[in-house]
Amino acid sequence: MIINKTKWPKKEMFFTPTINYLTMRGHNIHILCLSIGDADGKGITRKEELYQASAILKVPHQQVKVLDHPDLQDGFGKVWNHNILAMIIEEEINSYGIDLIITFDNYGVSGHCNHRDVHYGVMKLLHASSQRKIEAWELVSTNMFRKYSGPVDIWLSSLYPMQCSHEVLHCLLNEQPRKSFRAMAQHSSQWVWFRKLFVGFSSYTYVNTLRKMK
Repeated sequence: MIINKTKWPKKEMFFTPTINYLTMRGHNIHILCLSIGDADGKGITRKEELYQASAILKVPHQQVKVLDHPDLQDGFGKVWNHNILAMIIEEEINSYGIDLIITFDNYGVSGHCNHRDVHYGVMKLLHASSQRKIEAWELVSTNMFRKYSGPVDIWLSSLYPMQCSHEVLHCLLNEQPRKSFRAMAQHSSQWVWFRKLFVGFSSYTYVNTLRKMK
């Protein structure tokens, strides 16, 4: 299960190397988005765009869930309750027999407070005795240079595990980066020039480094 918070199309901006890697190898993926991203009043539109983008990435509509919880509204300064997050995620795990979670790390790539909240919600779940068997991985946030180094970061990411021998890491290459562009373009309400540049130059279009959460 990919757990995501969506104001903008974060799944395509950050997680497509992981999604493409898993779907191409026959893994069954469920995507959970914890907000419709209605800060600008476009939540319904963004929800439909997310379904369209997920279809490009070979994730069926019925395996994509988008929430509009009153206590999980999108925006800077709107802190999400970690207990509520843990409860919602646990319900999804039990409903679909999920055995592995992929989500943000404690910085959340961009530092957005809601990304970070999702991380801590998953951590709270992992610490609960009933879910100790769930395996969880976090998307490693990189520094500014690496974040905008594009495909060069494939080489830099390959060196990262050597520097962190005490951690369990996987480096996943996006074998179909054009699919990331096509998926992102489905978010027509947000597909403006600076996001086009981001997708082109972001290392997250080309490679994901995942770290096992403890």
